[in-house]
Amino acid sequence: MTVVMEKPEKTGAAEEPAPVKPVRRVSRSMVIAAILVVWLVLFAVLRGKQTLTLAAADLTDLHRWFNDVNDSIGANRNSNPLFLYFFNEIRLVIDNVVTFVQELISQPTGDRPVPQIGWLGVVGIVGFGSWAVGNWRVALLAVAGFTFLGLQGLWQESMDTLALTVSAVFVALLFAIPLGVWAGLSDRFNQIVTPFLDLMQTMPTFVYLAPLTLFFQIGPASATIATLIYAAPPTIRITAHGIRSVPHTTVEAADSLGATRRQSLTKVLLPMSKRTVVMGVNQTIMAALAMVTIAALIDAPGLGKTVLQALQSLDVGTAFNAGLAIVVLAIVLDRVTTAASTRAESARRSKNRFLAWRRPLLGAGAVVTAVLIYLSHTYLWAAEFPGEGGTGSAIRSGADNVTTWAQDNLSGLTNAFRDAITNGLLNPFQSLLTDSPWWLVGAALIGIGVVLGGLRAGITTAVCVGLLVATGVWSDSMTTLASTAVATVLVMLLGICFGVWMGRSALADRLLRPTLDAAQVMPPFVYLVPFLALFGATRFTAIVAAVVYAAPVAMKIIADGVRNVPATTVEAATSAGCNTWQIITKVQLPMARSALTLATNQGLIYVLSMVVVGGLVGAGALGYDVVAGFSQQQLYGKGLAAGLAIVLLGVMFDRITQAAARRTSA
Repeated sequence: MTVVMEKPEKTGAAEEPAPVKPVRRVSRSMVIAAILVVWLVLFAVLRGKQTLTLAAADLTDLHRWFNDVNDSIGANRNSNPLFLYFFNEIRLVIDNVVTFVQELISQPTGDRPVPQIGWLGVVGIVGFGSWAVGNWRVALLAVAGFTFLGLQGLWQESMDTLALTVSAVFVALLFAIPLGVWAGLSDRFNQIVTPFLDLMQTMPTFVYLAPLTLFFQIGPASATIATLIYAAPPTIRITAHGIRSVPHTTVEAADSLGATRRQSLTKVLLPMSKRTVVMGVNQTIMAALAMVTIAALIDAPGLGKTVLQALQSLDVGTAFNAGLAIVVLAIVLDRVTTAASTRAESARRSKNRFLAWRRPLLGAGAVVTAVLIYLSHTYLWAAEFPGEGGTGSAIRSGADNVTTWAQDNLSGLTNAFRDAITNGLLNPFQSLLTDSPWWLVGAALIGIGVVLGGLRAGITTAVCVGLLVATGVWSDSMTTLASTAVATVLVMLLGICFGVWMGRSALADRLLRPTLDAAQVMPPFVYLVPFLALFGATRFTAIVAAVVYAAPVAMKIIADGVRNVPATTVEAATSAGCNTWQIITKVQLPMARSALTLATNQGLIYVLSMVVVGGLVGAGALGYDVVAGFSQQQLYGKGLAAGLAIVLLGVMFDRITQAAARRTSA
């Protein structure tokens, strides 16, 4: 049988393929929402179980082991070769440097009741040096600032702080600048050193103190070593950036003229990156000043000790006076080093006819400064700052009066604000973290890390969670995590509001940015004082101080991100009929996602460091554990474990948010 196949009739048009149904992708926010829902459901069922709670006086085996190590080191410090010929020698060298600078400007020496250079000589040196590296305006600011320190009745304390800062910066720059140059010249070394610099800049200031006292004992030497370690990374990183930013064509031109590697470095790379290197020095000085004030916890002399004692006794007036002195010192050092980085360029642009007389005038200024140094070395009236510090007494009295008025008249408002944040955000979230089983919290954190940052961030989070459990301070870590998270949310709300305003308005940026820059200069200690007056010694004080401390950096990053959105895109949205709200929410913020993620990263790091410092004013948790470890010998091991927990939290936050920023910008 033959089968006849009929050809299909041509219709003149090709058959259309069946439509493909689009695959709906699950967004990251939906996955995170699902993780949170599962967490809340299991929390309701398992609340209060396997929380790893540890009482304030209780110790784990790890804490006892740390105590035993500390006792063993103390007993064998002068017999163990490692300490006898290495750590003790380092401490001795640093101690000699600090002692030399202190005897020079702050402490009596030998039979002299005053230092070698008194207040008049120090003011002369500061004024002349500021003029030499900057300009006459900066010199006037420096002279006025240092004179004000004396009028506050805090001259010796200020000079002790300056001595520690100068000593730490001097030693830090001895190795930071060469390492920065090496990192700028060598890609391999830069790749090796970058993770260490990231870790060092991620760790809050508190963390450096406990382990260093283990090796170098409590005292100015340990404080200086902690300060130089904390302050060195900015110079290393910025110097490397400056070297790498020199145009390759310039370097190639020098090579073609027969310049050796050393000549290329000294005649081309370093001179062309000088401004960037000085900016790194500026950041190192600011970091050193912040660390020196915190180092009062390990018996560092100076303004930090005055603030610490005042905070512990809730003496707001004294704390405010000393905190103001720290701010003045920070502003002077910042302005002088900033002027030094821009002086050459400003001189080239300026048409001031007195510039031709600059060198002779500097020579005359050097002679006047030498005379002032001689007078302050020879005569008591030029060595001891005159007066009884009446300005400081007025400031203390005024701060106490303002505090009393605020507590009497604003307590209703401040208490309502505190209770709203505490009961509405902090307590529920803290309960979720501290009352959930540890493994449930760990699983949720790992899941969020994977969703936001990818597999590598999830692995890092898992390692950090495991080590947090091992430290024995899991519950305190979760309390600190809750405060950090709530403060970061508030930081981002402020950052978005003011950052968008600054990014869209050049006038707002000009008005707000100088204030934000000044706020970033102030050490963390200073932020606690006004909020201690408003809210008392509570954990909320630490949270508000952390918000104010971290908000400036978030605002500036978000403002830059919004400003970098192409103007053509904004114009296109405007022509399409979008209003201002739609442009912000549908165009500018989505296109500035990487800036938002970076702001979250920096906000978290800043908040964590400040929340921990808040342990001094009732914040409790890890900050209290660290402080208690310094003051109570039996709790040293627990304090050291708390410091390790702070590092782990910082690493976990940093890796997740950095990975999220990379994925957002990809």
